[in-house]
Amino acid sequence: MSGPALVFWTGESVEVAAREFAATVGLPAIDASAVFSGKQKERLRFLHQAHDEPNYLAYLLEDDGLRILWVTVDDTVSIKADFHGPTVSYRRKQGGGRGQMIAKAVGLRAGVTPSVLDATAGLGRDAFVLASLGCHVDMLERVPAVRALLEDALRRAKLHAESEDPELLAILGRMHKNAGDGRTYLKELSGVLLPDVVYLDPMFPERTKSAAVKKEMQVFHELVGADPDADELLPLALEKARYRVVVKRPRIAPALAGPAPNHVLKGKSNRFDIYTKEKLPS
Repeated sequence: MSGPALVFWTGESVEVAAREFAATVGLPAIDASAVFSGKQKERLRFLHQAHDEPNYLAYLLEDDGLRILWVTVDDTVSIKADFHGPTVSYRRKQGGGRGQMIAKAVGLRAGVTPSVLDATAGLGRDAFVLASLGCHVDMLERVPAVRALLEDALRRAKLHAESEDPELLAILGRMHKNAGDGRTYLKELSGVLLPDVVYLDPMFPERTKSAAVKKEMQVFHELVGADPDADELLPLALEKARYRVVVKRPRIAPALAGPAPNHVLKGKSNRFDIYTKEKLPS
């Protein structure tokens, strides 16, 4: 598992924040303002002059937030978390509500809104959908660089919501970020802190025709690796969840090692393997 090697920033408005962030993560901060608005060839030349390795990860802080940048010999790919941009807002308002497959998977229905532990939160997209539908969601993300993206996105969304979107502010209030590894966290969980549902979305090679998704997964694989211990999460999740465990998988991927799921919901590209323990109370 590798991490970013540098912090790039663009624009005077983020210089102070970039230098403070760089000091926090112990990395050099470099002003890239002069080249990031220019041609790709000039940008790549600058990025390769900044670091000895031909392929490397870096943070990039711009006006619209923090990104992780994957620099290769002939390209750059970036990922970020976002909880208030146009795409996210559209899905929140027009995404199908509790009729969505993820809502059915965790057991959302009239009078039933379970608490959820998202033990592999990533960029927080599924956690945000569940929180927008009323669930209180605890998010775990063990990779420090990805946690930094989550923290930045939550902070920016809260600033936006406080002045412009009370509904979004309520949603963010149902999202709680925790540091650490899902296995360790689950082992120590007990009593009233046990969630109704444990949600897992472990790393798996994405088979898709979407170039954007393929590039994003490339960055995640550089950060996370193959996630070889994903199978260890399922028995722990089954032990700690009050009512069910939900595992999100690519449609054609094998199930995690262990018992077979009780139910499977299939979509066009993904599916949800559902392991039930008790019926969710009404």
